[in-house]
Amino acid sequence: MKQRILFVDDEAFVLEGLQRMLRHFRGEWEMVFAESGSKALELMGQTPFDVIVSDMRMPGMNGAELLAEVMKRYPKTIRLILSGHADQALILKCVGSTHQYLSKPCEPEMLKATILRAAGVGNSLQDQKLRQLVAQMDRLPSIPSLYMQIVEKLHDPEVMLEQIGELIGRDLGMTAKIMKLANSAFFGLRREISSASEAVNYIGLETIKSLVLAINAFSQFENVKLGGFSIEKLWSHSQETAAAAKQIAQAEQADRKMTDETFVAGLLHDTGKLVLASNFPDQYNKIVEAQLSSADRLMAEEQAFGANHAAVGGYLLGLWALPVPIVEAIAFHHCPAKSLNKAFSPLTAVHSANALVHAQLQQSRQGSNQSEEDEHYLGELGLQEHFAAWGSAMRNSLQPELIN
Repeated sequence: MKQRILFVDDEAFVLEGLQRMLRHFRGEWEMVFAESGSKALELMGQTPFDVIVSDMRMPGMNGAELLAEVMKRYPKTIRLILSGHADQALILKCVGSTHQYLSKPCEPEMLKATILRAAGVGNSLQDQKLRQLVAQMDRLPSIPSLYMQIVEKLHDPEVMLEQIGELIGRDLGMTAKIMKLANSAFFGLRREISSASEAVNYIGLETIKSLVLAINAFSQFENVKLGGFSIEKLWSHSQETAAAAKQIAQAEQADRKMTDETFVAGLLHDTGKLVLASNFPDQYNKIVEAQLSSADRLMAEEQAFGANHAAVGGYLLGLWALPVPIVEAIAFHHCPAKSLNKAFSPLTAVHSANALVHAQLQQSRQGSNQSEEDEHYLGELGLQEHFAAWGSAMRNSLQPELIN
């Protein structure tokens, strides 16, 4: 079945250009073109679309407003912005409602690859067994209200970082945890951070947002009986993986956006373990106690629940409308070859960092440092030799603290 793609732009010549540019994809896609946000919503009300690609600046209803409405009415539709305007205020308005932001001019193959990748992640996480598994759970992490308040603040083009810091500062528990992290070896800052506002300034807003998400996701399960499953150990591992993944992204000279996405994905990559352990503690503890390798644990999870922790985490965080690269990194961090993207990405960094952190732990406990990276995947990307260099750099410079 062809995928249905809706393109929205108020400039008729732009829509005509898209039609010409994408003509040779007609065998794969059913493409519809709309000249306004209201027309797009009218078309979506008549028949569903798999993907919507919208311009940003449009009269009446801009792209951010359109995709926010699409998110409410049609949450399963993949939402992309394609715009030639790099207006920071407008870009910030897309936070939470847009899966990915593309800049014009955009080559046809790049646009095609982005749409296929976004839709591919969505399709892989719509597996019926996975949806049935999640539907029967009664303990699912909810997106934190503080995160949504931060996102809402970002919709104000005149918002200042100090205001975001003040907002976080009202939540004393969150502030204490962020301060503890900010002043730990995890960030390695050269000065002591004494307030939420300082943390926002020195760590960066994207990192603060990811900490709010991660800390909330973990804290929602603090009082749940999980048997022998340790939230503290998982939180520590998540921090180590995030820090290592960020270091890998920086070593590959990734831009700030990709580096931030890598860090977020690293912190949240094992959220699915929390979800499975809290909903099925007895069954999950049997898997934990067996001390299986990563590959065997994934197989055991799939046999017991019909889906593994990576797929569960990716599915849930996809529902939170996190960007496609983050969801992809979480969902595929044990099987990166499933990704349609064959270039360095947050997935590459998180998969590699996770393998290196596990290998380092194995070395300290058993004297063996056999890692579980996907050599074929890294080889396809021409990064197999880089993996060894990333491991050396991590061992030499990365010494995160264990933080409860």
